[in-house]
Amino acid sequence: MTSTSRIAVCELPLFPLPEVVLFPTRPLPLHIFEFRYRIMMNTILESDRRFGVLMVDPVRGTIANVGCCAEITQHQRLPDGRMKMWTLGQQRFRLLKYVREKPYRVGLVEWIEDKPPVKDLRPLATEVEQLLRDVVRLSAKLTDQNIELPDDLPDLPVELSYWIASNLYGVAAEQQALLELQDTAERLERESEILTSTRNHLAARTVLKDTFN
Repeated sequence: MTSTSRIAVCELPLFPLPEVVLFPTRPLPLHIFEFRYRIMMNTILESDRRFGVLMVDPVRGTIANVGCCAEITQHQRLPDGRMKMWTLGQQRFRLLKYVREKPYRVGLVEWIEDKPPVKDLRPLATEVEQLLRDVVRLSAKLTDQNIELPDDLPDLPVELSYWIASNLYGVAAEQQALLELQDTAERLERESEILTSTRNHLAARTVLKDTFN
């Protein structure tokens, strides 16, 4: 744990992003162009390089109250004042209240973690990983593309659950729900349901493709 994560409650600069859900251990590249966020990033770079990412629901216009702390690992200043940032997800947090909203939001947050597992999660993680490999294989066959999983796919259940959640596309609300879960087994089980449904759908499409080709 970092020194930041050992503090139960602290103030954290906040960066709301439409339909973006950051997970622990996962990278998030950013392009900073709004003036208030340039101020925020410059301030952060002079301190501990950490800020909170919260998902904005563009339809409802609401900001989630559970997010993930991001740490700036690299940055590049552009001639016109814009900035490119490379960040990495750290620990999740729950927003307790806003401390201030100008020039950028700062919140009082508490850190949250998954509960200690009551059983060995490796068999479940192995099952979910196989479902993921099935989905990738079927996707590659259906699109005639070379799609492969990375060699460094996490093998620890909690990290695997974050990796899968972060790579679900076009379902920000589902990702947010997975982020808010504090039970690794429950997160993996939900991902198993999503991947099983996706695998079955892709398998049916593959059969049709094979039939008519």
